Parts: sequence; structure tokens; C-alpha cells
Amino acid sequence: MPENNKENNVVKRLPTITGIVVSDKMAKTIVVRIDRVARHSVYSKVIKYSKKVKAHDEKNIAKTGDMVKISGTRPLSKEKRWILVEVIKKEK
Repeated sequence: MPENNKENNVVKRLPTITGIVVSDKMAKTIVVRIDRVARHSVYSKVIKYSKKVKAHDEKNIAKTGDMVKISGTRPLSKEKRWILVEVIKKEK
């Protein structure tokens, strides 16, 4: 599926999110934890949600604890649907 639809002049935007690297033990793959905060609709309590996704890191530059930006892409393997865009902040 092409990113640029010539008939409607619509550019498909891929999702870009930030998260924290929790594992870098695999070759060319990192595990990123995505945190989000939501308010309960009835009780108004603030609830923290987190989700772990696998992302492709071609040059193995991201390490555990780094804050990274990842973008959605075509399926690269059974579980990898994200690719590393940049390392925002290095862990000390």
C-alpha cells in the first residue's frame, strides 16, 4: 500500500510515539514500554497504563533506560511492527 494516494492527494501518516527502552538483549530489536495516563470515566481516578512493543533498531544504538521515538511500519517479523526513529535522551 503506497504512502501517497495520487487520486485523493492524501498522505498516510504513520503513528509516532515515545517510550522507554526496557530491553536491548536481542539483535537489532529493542523492547519499548509505552506509558499513558487516563482518567476513569466514573470515579475520576487517574490510572496509569503501560504497554510493551518490539521495535527494529538496525544499528543497535538504543540501550536500556533510553527514551526513544518509534514509528509504525509494515510487519517486520511476527511481533515487530515498529521501527526506531531516534534516541531522544540517553540514560546515564
